[in-house]
Amino acid sequence: MGRLADLSVVVTGASSGIGEAIAERFWQEGARLTLGSRREPSAVGGAGVRWVPTDVSDSSQADALVAAAVEQWGRLDVLVNNAGMQIEKTIVDTTDDDYDDLMGVNVRGVFNCARAAVRQITAQPGGGSIINIGSISGDSADHGMAIYNASKGAVHALTRAIATDHGRDGIRCNAIAPGWIATKLADAAFDAMDDPERARGDAVGKHPVGRLGLPSDIASLAVWLASDESTFASGSIFTIDGGLTAQSPL
Repeated sequence: MGRLADLSVVVTGASSGIGEAIAERFWQEGARLTLGSRREPSAVGGAGVRWVPTDVSDSSQADALVAAAVEQWGRLDVLVNNAGMQIEKTIVDTTDDDYDDLMGVNVRGVFNCARAAVRQITAQPGGGSIINIGSISGDSADHGMAIYNASKGAVHALTRAIATDHGRDGIRCNAIAPGWIATKLADAAFDAMDDPERARGDAVGKHPVGRLGLPSDIASLAVWLASDESTFASGSIFTIDGGLTAQSPL
């Protein structure tokens, strides 16, 4: 039946990249999925899957997403807060609208969905798991991505706060901090550089494992954090970056 058999799971930002890979893997592991995104996911569909059009920056839509999962499957066991966006600008070039848009999705969106999930999980027996998708950029800054870096730092801090405040309510909360993963967001960051192909090659060369990450690498860790195999893991930020940040910068 799979490691997540019959668990009710909400995944945000499931229409592409890491979120799509997580949704696919969770479905293969037997989870019952409620997917929240602005665009309809194409890779996962059919029995055991429901899509709810969702803008996570709107608290009423985040609440409705969790309510839809409960209506469909009777409870909520796992939330994966994956929805996010990226802006490649320094703080000087970042506009007020840029700030509001990115923080609205990357920070307020995580807050909105986590709050709705905590309220639901504490009202039902059995507890649950919240998995936030952070980034190594929350702990070390990328050039020209000022507010993205700030947003992921906030996600890490909120993760620790949720774990601390609600552990005794049966809620575990962890974050996954991916490094360079081969997605459209990574492509956008490379494309913003003077020589994108050289930048990609340099990035690969800096990884001790000799490659960039894949969305499936993140999905495998997310399955473990959602399952009963990780019941003592809470309040942690799990770096998964192919050894990139483990090495000396010299």
